[in-house]
Amino acid sequence: MRRQYVRLYHLRRRVGGLRARRPLSEDGAARILVLEAGGDDSSETISQPNRWPATLGSNLDWNFVAERNPLLNDRAIPYSMGKALGGGSSINVGTWSRGHKADWEYFASETGDAAWGYDSVRRLCVKSIEAWTGEADPLRGRNGAMHIQPAANPHPFAFAVLDAAEAAGLPRFENANGKLMESNAGCAVADEIILEGRRKSVYRAYLYPRQTQANVTVITGVNVDRVIIEGRRAVGVECIVGAQRHIFHAAAEVILSLGAINTPRVLMQSGIGDADHLKAVGIPVTENLPAVGANLHDHVAFGCVWAASDAELPKAPRSQTASFWKTDLALDSPDAFAYSRGGPAISPENAAGRSLPASTWSLVVGLRLQGRGRIRLTGTGVEAPLSIDPGYLSHPGDLARVAAAAEMAREIGNQPALGAFRTAEFAPGKLTGAELENYLRCGLGTFWHQCGTARSGKDASTSVVDGRLRVHGLDRLRVADASVFPRATSGNTMAPSVVVGELAARFIRVRD
Repeated sequence: MRRQYVRLYHLRRRVGGLRARRPLSEDGAARILVLEAGGDDSSETISQPNRWPATLGSNLDWNFVAERNPLLNDRAIPYSMGKALGGGSSINVGTWSRGHKADWEYFASETGDAAWGYDSVRRLCVKSIEAWTGEADPLRGRNGAMHIQPAANPHPFAFAVLDAAEAAGLPRFENANGKLMESNAGCAVADEIILEGRRKSVYRAYLYPRQTQANVTVITGVNVDRVIIEGRRAVGVECIVGAQRHIFHAAAEVILSLGAINTPRVLMQSGIGDADHLKAVGIPVTENLPAVGANLHDHVAFGCVWAASDAELPKAPRSQTASFWKTDLALDSPDAFAYSRGGPAISPENAAGRSLPASTWSLVVGLRLQGRGRIRLTGTGVEAPLSIDPGYLSHPGDLARVAAAAEMAREIGNQPALGAFRTAEFAPGKLTGAELENYLRCGLGTFWHQCGTARSGKDASTSVVDGRLRVHGLDRLRVADASVFPRATSGNTMAPSVVVGELAARFIRVRD
């Protein structure tokens, strides 16, 4: 086994608490190694955002598949995740949705740390994260790292969708990430990370401009197998590079940012997880944390489809609109959202036996369910497949919420404002009772917003990391990705993941 020694130093001085904005890499005392399992982002499939469907199932995708679910009529759904520099931000649709005020207040309550509260996160977005190019808004930042713009050149269909959503009771807002994310419901032109027609991923925004620095090293094609623990301290990682095993040692900290599927995998392969499960697969227990791999949360996705008129539809496979609402007014934040696009958003099972119209458009609905899933190992080592149970419809109230979300989407799609683009509703149409239930069970898929499997919290029996992202019971080991979310945020999870990264850098910088 080849051993490589790489130092990652803390900064040696405190710099203004969590208000410090300079990246860790700007100080020469911090030597940073980034290990990426996939390759670089040079592919046109990545840089051209309209080619995002081609990334699914490709070598840019981990190509996970969930377990068969009897509640989904025994379907096993594909469970894609990005495998390249930039992760999901290099293969996703590019929509920016930074999460609702109530989501961040919930995170702060769960962790007992005000750094996760809405006021803190809003300031972070305004001062450090967002480079917003739309109309001036005090809730939006102008000089941050991430290029954010309103969807470029909105199509007349997009304006018709917003008119329809407003007619259905969703207030219209100037943008999708200002006051809308403090409200019970709303619609707006979608925000995106596209600059002059090309994707501006998180990698391109943050790491790419700095990776030529002498204190920053980026290595691709490295599959992390486990964290090396000595005593109660993380001292490095063991990886597979090609056919060889390598050990990289860290002088300061190991930060896992592998996503909500691979982060719990690496933790469990390191002996960090539920003791009974680890013993069952033959892994010695380093730290008994039952929540590792539990609390898998996601947004389900399904489509409502209309037969189109002769009016021109958008050709890009990305939405220019975003609509948010609650399926239950007692909820603290919107749990449902919808994006619009041309073409049929329908599962193969629901398309079978139906004659699709020659031209269609869809509202693609996302929904935060109450049920939770889990990630489990089936053996030791990176070669062993994972058992992934997303937990869809596992809560008794989940199916009713899906039906309520579909009803609202249908109400939007059937408004007179969309009459010029519609001849008839195609699916689910006026299905009721058992037929509607079967349609929904056959139609649910993922929005690829996996999170929660290394959730943050105060109690080591129900969470994996504390409010500063440190793994409970261990030193020098943190997690900084969507797996730390106690629940899925309202809307897409890319922007909230950037918030996690920014906060992680600040926590490390102040040597908490």
